[in-house]
Amino acid sequence: MRLVADLARGKKVADVLVNLDFTDKKAALPIKNLISSALANAKSLEMPTENLIVKKITVNAGKTLQRRQPASRGSAHPIHKRTSRIFVELGEGETKK
Repeated sequence: MRLVADLARGKKVADVLVNLDFTDKKAALPIKNLISSALANAKSLEMPTENLIVKKITVNAGKTLQRRQPASRGSAHPIHKRTSRIFVELGEGETKK
């Protein structure tokens, strides 16, 4: 998740949405949906959206789901399914170069 979030940080929202379409990472689709949702929120607040940038995006650890995988002789091995919490802040400004 953090690799894809680093691609989006400091760039224009329109450019980020296009770049995430062509990113071959599993995390690209959830981050794209999150950024487009933040853009829709900005439109509903009647903010000018043509010069919005991704000012801040952070990825933190979320809950870890504890699961078990069946193993030989009736035993079980632990599986840790990790989740993420993502925070996005859009703002007006100039892009980083």
